Amino acid sequence: MASGPEAMARIPLTLADLQAARARIASLILATPLWLNDPLSREFAVPIHFKLENLQPTGSFKLRGASHKVDRLLASGRELRGVIAASAGNHAQGVARAALVKGLPATVVMPVAAPLTKIEACRGLGAEVVLAGTTLEEARTLAERLAGERGLEFIHPYDDWQIIAGQASAGLEIVEVLPTATLVIVPLGGGGLISGVALAIKLQRPDVCIVGVQTETVAPFRRFLDDGSLEVVSPSAHTIADGIKVKAPGELTRQVIARYVDAIVTVDDNAIAEAMVCLLERTRTIGEGAGVVALAALLKGKIVPRPHDRVVVLVSGGNADMTLVGRSIDYGLASSGRLMSVAVRVADSPGRLAALLGVVAEHGMNVRHVEHRRGELHVPVGMTEIIMQIETRDFAHQGELLDHFAAQGLDARNLIGAVE
Repeated sequence: MASGPEAMARIPLTLADLQAARARIASLILATPLWLNDPLSREFAVPIHFKLENLQPTGSFKLRGASHKVDRLLASGRELRGVIAASAGNHAQGVARAALVKGLPATVVMPVAAPLTKIEACRGLGAEVVLAGTTLEEARTLAERLAGERGLEFIHPYDDWQIIAGQASAGLEIVEVLPTATLVIVPLGGGGLISGVALAIKLQRPDVCIVGVQTETVAPFRRFLDDGSLEVVSPSAHTIADGIKVKAPGELTRQVIARYVDAIVTVDDNAIAEAMVCLLERTRTIGEGAGVVALAALLKGKIVPRPHDRVVVLVSGGNADMTLVGRSIDYGLASSGRLMSVAVRVADSPGRLAALLGVVAEHGMNVRHVEHRRGELHVPVGMTEIIMQIETRDFAHQGELLDHFAAQGLDARNLIGAVE
């Protein structure tokens, strides 16, 4: 945890405030499962639980904060002409649903490259969708301007105490279901989720370790707990975890993180893709890139549980872009050694392909795709290059096949290779 002005700032939320917020939204959200995962628990030799926020009606935890904010706006007694939000997708869906339930008009401003699935989900919830800007920050600028022009209430995705109080309901559920939890790992973007979860847990169990996880390329909080600094993120920074691609963290969330978060780590897109595959296999549920970063950190050893730990991995969302899911799965399979693409150069004569396929079968591998290349400058006349996409167990399994080809004097190259 950090020291300095943020850590000393007064945080206006008490445990009673968080419990009252949870009661207000109880009928609007799902108290998501806290699921003990046996295979991962055996692998890490400690109990590993998934908090599955990807099962929320809108597919992410954002519904919690949005529902509470809309409730408080209506309780204020002010005349509301509607609400507006800026989001890459999950906050937009949360606001759209929260407004729909309460009969309020909703407008959401999304970057032009927002996933089509999230755009259509917002429209399906009755919201007006405005596509503007290439970044979340540009979308937010327009949303704030439209709020003033149209007389709408702007709902910030994370830097709002009422939003944080709503997100805290997830932390209250964790303590209620697993009061013996000792380590809670949470995705970290703008900080609304981890702030709420950390408050809900630390105000009851100050001994619990709270760890935030950011993506390697967009990590403004990377050194925040060490020296209070925020890292400047490159405008061109890319990550498949678009839900936490937040370059300007909140001022309020910084106060909570400084006081109640114990560590912050980062993971790269390779690890995120592998975690998407792992979650799908272990839970039969989909996690978007941002939703699985906590699992990625655990799988890659960025967080090492102690022998006595009871671990909660928070899966924050499952609104994965379907056009990205297949590519991410293949990427995750390749980076974990379960998919290879090998090019073998052989004489262009009958039976050579059948022989190669026989070798692959002997090694207990499955061929997904085969391609021939002839007449290209890198392939000598009279030869052909056969490219096989093959499903394997791990990198050692791949090595066995390559060693076999080498022993036969064949020129074979792994076109994917190990990802470090």
